[in-house]
Amino acid sequence: MTNEQAFENVGVNMKITKVESVAVDRFLFAKIYTDEGIVGYGESGAWGFLEPSAAAIDKFGEYLTGKNPLLIEHHWQYMYRFSHFRGAAIMGALSALDIALWDIAGKNFGVPVHQLLGGKTREKARVYYHVFGSTRDQLINGVKEAKLKGFTAVGHLTPFLDEGRNLPYFKTHVSKMREAIDAVRMYRDAVGDEVDLCIEIHRRLSPAEAVVLARGIEEFHPLFYEDPILPDNFDAMGLVANGISIPIATGERLHSIHEFQMLLSRGAVQYIRPDVCLAGGITHTKKIAALAEAHYVGVVPHNPLGPISTAACLQIAAAIPNFTIQEYPLGEHEPPKSEIVNKPLELREGFLMIPEAPGIGIEITEDAPKRFPAVSRPVNTRLHVDGSVFDQ
Repeated sequence: MTNEQAFENVGVNMKITKVESVAVDRFLFAKIYTDEGIVGYGESGAWGFLEPSAAAIDKFGEYLTGKNPLLIEHHWQYMYRFSHFRGAAIMGALSALDIALWDIAGKNFGVPVHQLLGGKTREKARVYYHVFGSTRDQLINGVKEAKLKGFTAVGHLTPFLDEGRNLPYFKTHVSKMREAIDAVRMYRDAVGDEVDLCIEIHRRLSPAEAVVLARGIEEFHPLFYEDPILPDNFDAMGLVANGISIPIATGERLHSIHEFQMLLSRGAVQYIRPDVCLAGGITHTKKIAALAEAHYVGVVPHNPLGPISTAACLQIAAAIPNFTIQEYPLGEHEPPKSEIVNKPLELREGFLMIPEAPGIGIEITEDAPKRFPAVSRPVNTRLHVDGSVFDQ
């Protein structure tokens, strides 16, 4: 007896009738239709490559059409293993479709997704506020604003500056280190001990620089030190972790449980940052979180994207015991994000309430693609003053 036949025997005969990719503003969503009128929504996290990710959603749609949407694990394995070639664009598509399938399952059974994952471990999820600034004053004012709004943590907080990518970069080692250490000191002075600082390096340091800077800001007790170096070499990240006393957070670029295992086994991370829209959707992120739990490592879901991503992250946050804090992207309760969905998620004093509506809890409005046309990201990165590529 096949899985499909087993479901038919218990009266679940729903079929997928159509799968489509939906580009809205700078976000890419997946939309899965069924013959019972239930529609599921997901989002791709491959933000730099949305066009190829959309093509992958459409290609996977050829397989999913006509299938039972409730066979989520089977569909995940089929799409993941049918080809030897993956990467961010493909995994973003698979993640979007997986989230949409879970959304359908929740709506079919009349429960939120977290109930299907074992039920809630918490009523609300602590979030950290995004802070941006191309000047030091803007960044300091940003952390103060976060505190006034009731947030107990701020993130995307660089000790450098969010400068334009068109500006050639150069600083001496000593000026880079001293200015960054002074910046973190000013952030701490601005909010006292009532707000945690999530320091974001954006992979712009060498391992040697990362150790120097971490030791310089230890006294200000950041909650974590995010992506101090390029994340591709897990051994190098482990060397940094072993040389400092600040917890490292990383993982937003990783696609599989196997990569996270390599990171965890080296003691290279204290907070993993899986992106539910890139690391295999709800199905795979739940497994990654369990792996981290076995290492006493916390989960800080990566979430710089659209509202579907935030809603999916909250289902994970609700269902795992080792959730730490959730990234809260800028503009979540402002247009266009607030007008893309049928209703924004509920924010209360620095916490997002766990949705109780069936599925992931929100839906994309029908007119969103027309009101907010797709915005393509150009290929653009920063250069050093000597003409070489600079990571920022």
